[in-house]
Amino acid sequence: MTLSPRKRLVVLVSGSGTNLQALMDACENPTYGCEVVAVGADRAGTYGCERAENAGIPTFVCSVKDYAERADWDRALTALVKEYQPDLIVSAGFLKLLGQEFLSEFDGRVVNTHNSLLPAFAGINGPKDALEYGVKYAGATLFFVDPGIDTGRIIAQTIVPVYGDDTEGALLERIQVAERAQLVEYVGKLMVNGWTTIGRWVEIN
Repeated sequence: MTLSPRKRLVVLVSGSGTNLQALMDACENPTYGCEVVAVGADRAGTYGCERAENAGIPTFVCSVKDYAERADWDRALTALVKEYQPDLIVSAGFLKLLGQEFLSEFDGRVVNTHNSLLPAFAGINGPKDALEYGVKYAGATLFFVDPGIDTGRIIAQTIVPVYGDDTEGALLERIQVAERAQLVEYVGKLMVNGWTTIGRWVEIN
């Protein structure tokens, strides 16, 4: 059997890169259909970039503070990512909002993962907000990035139960395990099978 050329992933990180590592591990299997061709960060010294460098994957840093205007940073990040001709860009714990030029250049090819069942508990405190609200189920959402905050079209969601004695840390840890598995599964499905969108509905082909 001849395998099709592998799809090219660029992964953006801001921290330790646990989701990146999950994707890198999956890409070790030729049948996964993808390869991480570059890893970018918004700051120097991230462990995510170190993981990539140890695996022989090119890395780059594009820091907002190095540019006079946010639009200049967005333009520079767009140019850096474009060099690697990605089929999909994965925002994996990337702590900067992507700008209009970036999203226009890579329209419909940028995904992000969030630690709640969107549209509930968007923003940076998903598990904390879920606990405070008293929900019985939390989870993780994979979605296409748009200009809003956690407002893009939903690709997949996975449910994680909330227990009465949960702490924020315990709930977050369970969500992260589910989040990584979902990310790996659906990035592979998107790249191998493709997808169709009807309004806000995303269907894996």
